[in-house]
Amino acid sequence: MMLSSRAASSYSDVQAESGIADASRTTLIQMLLDGLLESLTSAEGHINRKAISEKSFHLTRASRIVIGLQAALDYEKGGEIAKNLGELYAYVTRRLLHINLRNDLEALREVRGLMTQIREAWIMVPGLVSTQHRLM
Repeated sequence: MMLSSRAASSYSDVQAESGIADASRTTLIQMLLDGLLESLTSAEGHINRKAISEKSFHLTRASRIVIGLQAALDYEKGGEIAKNLGELYAYVTRRLLHINLRNDLEALREVRGLMTQIREAWIMVPGLVSTQHRLM
């Protein structure tokens, strides 16, 4: 998967700019997902406290990260996996809008669960790549 400038821009929104120059694509995506999960957790707390503008800020931030992740997909090289991730990211974007409009904590927890699974999968990527190189 190729990282686009839009994803890099979203990354700066996560306030972790210092590592971008040295980060591998995998590490950068992991950091974006960390920022996304952090934003979702913050949004949940703000929904519980009825802090609407803060909730909206964090959900907008989460949406921008998801859009950046979606823009980073390389459909040519990524094939079916990229297509599936693209569809998941589109679904998550729609759910984030719903959460923002309805303060739907169940939907927020659903999205956080989905994105946590994606984050866990990305943690395994460096090991898979290393294994493939050893086999070649």
